[in-house]
Amino acid sequence: MTPDASSAASPSTASGAPKDWLVVHGAAQHNLRNVHLRLPKNRLVVFSGPSGSGKSSLAFDTLYAEGQRRYVESLSAYARQFLGQLDKPVYDKISGLSPTIAIEQKSAGSNPRSTVGTVTEIHDYLRVLWARVGVQHCPGCGASIGAQEPAQIVQEILRLPEGCRIYVFAPLCRQKKGTFASEFATALGDGLVRARVGGEVVEITAGLVLDKNKKHDIDWVVDRATVRADEARRLTDSVEQALKRGQGKCIVALASADPTAPWQEKSFSEARFCDACNRSFGELSPLSFSFNSPVGACEACKGLGFAMQVDPALVVPDATLPLRAGAIAPWKGVADLGGMTFKILDSMCQANGIPFDLPWHELTEEHRDKVLYGSEGRYQISWQGQHGQGTWGARFEGVIPQLQRRWKETQSDQQRDFYQGFFVQADCPDCHGVRLRQDSRAVRVAGVTLPELGGWPISRTRAFLADMPLQGAAAQIASELKKELLARLGFLEQVGLAYLTLDRGSATLSGGEAQRIRLASQVGSELTGVLYILDEPSIGLHSRDSRRLVETLLRLRDLGNTVLVVEHDEDTLLAADHLVDFGPGAGRLGGHVIAQGTPQEVMAHAESRTGGYLSGRLRLELPARRRKPKGWLAVRDARSHNLRGLDARIPVGVFTAVTGVSGAGKSTLIHDIVLPNVRSALTKSRSGWLHCAGLDGLEQFDKVIEVDQQPIGRTPRSNPATYTKAWDTVRQVFADLPESKTMGYGPGRFSFNVKGGRCEHCSGDGVLQVEMHFLADVYVPCEVCRGRRFNAATLAVTYKGNSIADVLEMTIDEAADLFAAHPAILKVLGTLRQVGLGYMSLGQSATTLSGGEAQRVKLSRELARPGTGKTLYVFDEPTTGLHFDDVAKLLGVLQRLVDRGNSVLVIEHNLDVVLASDWVIDLGPEGGGGGGQIVAEGTPEAVATAEGSHTGRALRDHLSRMGTPG
Repeated sequence: MTPDASSAASPSTASGAPKDWLVVHGAAQHNLRNVHLRLPKNRLVVFSGPSGSGKSSLAFDTLYAEGQRRYVESLSAYARQFLGQLDKPVYDKISGLSPTIAIEQKSAGSNPRSTVGTVTEIHDYLRVLWARVGVQHCPGCGASIGAQEPAQIVQEILRLPEGCRIYVFAPLCRQKKGTFASEFATALGDGLVRARVGGEVVEITAGLVLDKNKKHDIDWVVDRATVRADEARRLTDSVEQALKRGQGKCIVALASADPTAPWQEKSFSEARFCDACNRSFGELSPLSFSFNSPVGACEACKGLGFAMQVDPALVVPDATLPLRAGAIAPWKGVADLGGMTFKILDSMCQANGIPFDLPWHELTEEHRDKVLYGSEGRYQISWQGQHGQGTWGARFEGVIPQLQRRWKETQSDQQRDFYQGFFVQADCPDCHGVRLRQDSRAVRVAGVTLPELGGWPISRTRAFLADMPLQGAAAQIASELKKELLARLGFLEQVGLAYLTLDRGSATLSGGEAQRIRLASQVGSELTGVLYILDEPSIGLHSRDSRRLVETLLRLRDLGNTVLVVEHDEDTLLAADHLVDFGPGAGRLGGHVIAQGTPQEVMAHAESRTGGYLSGRLRLELPARRRKPKGWLAVRDARSHNLRGLDARIPVGVFTAVTGVSGAGKSTLIHDIVLPNVRSALTKSRSGWLHCAGLDGLEQFDKVIEVDQQPIGRTPRSNPATYTKAWDTVRQVFADLPESKTMGYGPGRFSFNVKGGRCEHCSGDGVLQVEMHFLADVYVPCEVCRGRRFNAATLAVTYKGNSIADVLEMTIDEAADLFAAHPAILKVLGTLRQVGLGYMSLGQSATTLSGGEAQRVKLSRELARPGTGKTLYVFDEPTTGLHFDDVAKLLGVLQRLVDRGNSVLVIEHNLDVVLASDWVIDLGPEGGGGGGQIVAEGTPEAVATAEGSHTGRALRDHLSRMGTPG
């Protein structure tokens, strides 16, 4: 197709003057071929086409990148010096470009303090609500807290040992910045002579100021007194003065001769005191409910909600080994096996009758506990040295206590890293994972604590807040807060996230979930005149929820914004005001606009593959027959999250799809129960069952492989070539060339990870990182090697006219042609092509791969390995990011895996994949607490007839559109 053809079709969904259009001339970023395009503004615009056809190159690498560049250029010269220069995308002209906001499929970050509630700012509003209308309850007795009189405070002081010296403080502030010059001057004029600043008592002098950039804790010293019965009157006067100056609060602290010792003190309040437990409570503030502040955070875990604990499964990774053969992984070294620690273990085992040569999994639970956690008593150890020999008694500490002790005590980073390898995160034993301190956990609004609310699904939280029974002043105070909370929670429900909980860690969210949270936040911000660019927001959504997502996109449009979406979801494509189809192929075969216009106009375009699938001219064929299960993997009494005693059967030797709305329990069943239990049973690494009563039928498998969407690497050095090991063979081909042998070059010469052949200016990265301070860091090509990664001498060696850097820049399709005479390379590249990645560059950085691309790279590596025919393959939404044509290729690969005798288990929402499967397990009926049940199971045709199944209803509709009876 010629460049002119890309603009042949005129958009018909928007009208008006040229200012109503976003016009692109000559876009040539990456594989774009001089694209000319007019996009209507304030409309929902959708880009479609095969993977690698140029959609993201235009949307993100051209339009969004240019929007950011223009924003930076609009800043002052002073500000730009901190931000650096952004490269201009390759194009001739772009006009009508609005301010751009990209909402990509990036995780919400790895900050352990970030949650759904904090990211959406819902937690901020809840903190204010609980601080203003919450009722404090005593954690000890559960009673609501009453007022505390000065006389009660004095009585508690007089219970201290008679004669001890005390300070009576009036608190001024906590964790606040400022010089506090005026406060000190006023206090000095009122007759106060001392204050406690940051835990240290200081004299108040004229002109005293504090560092304005630091946060300070300040208390006024009202009195220094001795605890005696005859001092009751003086103490009463001091307490009353402290309460008055401290706005109803005072602190009583024991004086210590050691100024460095921590204060022993107790806080009192006129308003909050529990008579039964004889303790005071501080005034509530929003910080009382912030786990990111010392005021509200759990003291044990500092608000993280977890603690590091030794995992016995990591201590004994191979349960088939006996103790003598090194079953204890931390003691597997030669020094430990022959050292004193091992001798003490041997002596303890002999004394307690623990078999030293029996496999670990055959030991009794009592014996394993003695080894792991220690045993009482002393055990005789023989020793022999230069000065004689003898015996001595030693205690056996236990493997786990010893690891914990050494981890805390060691000063060596290397040793600490070694010990850390045996630890896992577990809920904090004090706060049980809810992050807040005890007093904050006991504050209730309408009978509910904030941690309880945070653990509810968003749908339940919204219903509770809407009907919250508050009266009088509390109802008035909560009114505006409720409006904001209900609106934000409503936006999350609209984008299909009603099943999430507000206390869910951001790091545990999928890229699609994180993207939809940002989308909901943008709808709530009510900006207008913005160009929003989204990357497949429908990922992870059931057909029912994708329709609600479309409504949200239309709402964002109706606010006066242009919404540009890169998408493959059929519902989104059909809802577009303007659809642009890229192609015709991927990589160098793509980069053209095949068709554009309304969805109906694209459907009528003969050359558009997307239009063909939407119109029904093209379709994925249903299997001619459904395979029959060869057996069953039975899960008994599964209990985790919303699974409550679920019994499930997974067929063996067939292609199984696990379906259900978001939050129905699919991932819990497969990732939290089936996968870990099958793994531990096959490796014998864990005794007992995890989250269930047991699994039956495990003898039908000898291997389990999870192909997930986690990155194949976390640095720019990792790429498809290195991950699949194809690069090792490519380097060997270059090393075998006559030029290389003449120069004495080995395979290492052609590695960008070691010195010798790489460019040392960029250490083989090809790019240099530029810190942008206020924006995301950017990478610019190395000025020495110009992004080629290797030095000139290495680049001089060529294979069929191509340098090693040329090979890295080739697509997988091109590399397959180049190395056609090398079967080992061709086999690996062939599997990459089978999964639809022929368009991808061999050297494409792993950090730029989407989750779906990373998953398919992993799948290709598994396909290249010899199989046994008894493998359980588990995939989580493998069609992520795939066009209809690419889905057909992937299905062919999955069907071939099953044809070899393996079992394929897929969590999927794509209806074409579900229809291609042999068996469907549909969970639901709803998400969160309304899910966790098997709604329907059987062949796709059987599930399509099931009443009460959202998947069944979607299958019926899909079959109807295909012209196939449901």
